[in-house]
Amino acid sequence: IIYVISTALSNLMKDGLDVKALQAFRVLRPLRLVSGVPSLQVVLNSILKAMIPLLHIVIFVIIIYVIIGLELFSGKMIKTCFDNVTGEISIKGEPHPCGDSGFQCEGVGEVCLLYWDDPNYGIINFDNFGLAMLTVFQCVTNEGWTSVLYNVNDACGNSWPWIYFLSLIILGSFFVLNLVLGVLSGEFSKEREKAKARGDFHKLREKQQIEEDLRGY
Repeated sequence: IIYVISTALSNLMKDGLDVKALQAFRVLRPLRLVSGVPSLQVVLNSILKAMIPLLHIVIFVIIIYVIIGLELFSGKMIKTCFDNVTGEISIKGEPHPCGDSGFQCEGVGEVCLLYWDDPNYGIINFDNFGLAMLTVFQCVTNEGWTSVLYNVNDACGNSWPWIYFLSLIILGSFFVLNLVLGVLSGEFSKEREKAKARGDFHKLREKQQIEEDLRGY
């Protein structure tokens, strides 16, 4: 595929067509060397064959935690501290969720009311399936998951939400990461055995061919 793409681009450029936007694919041309290195072929085949089952596992774990998050935290982070006089969001510090069991608005004239756009301009929340999946994916990557936890604590209290996030980090990050390594190792072993079998077969065929040639003399 890489060879076909690079060859097609070369032919197009020879014809004088303006394909500047497609020239980025030229960086793939060195990958044609992979076809001449059996060990690299084994590694790439292992990765490609492991991608689909790994993707299924990651999506399964994320969807499970998305469903749980929707049940536990849907609509919980839409309250924040408003000025009781102006009716605007309090500007004392960065706005964050509040709730009866969570953060209490302690400023003078501040009350915890609906509505606001949720943390991070409404992107990180559990109000619908799509945004919940984005939130869970952010936590799985270990990037900013503590901020999500703190916002949930402000909205719901800190007595139990940590169980959800701690289990998500353990299963979604560490367990899945080790599972990825295990699947890749298994696929690599299979591909290495196949490559070894192909090599032995070719050697046997060459030996048989040499013997047949010798019998002809």
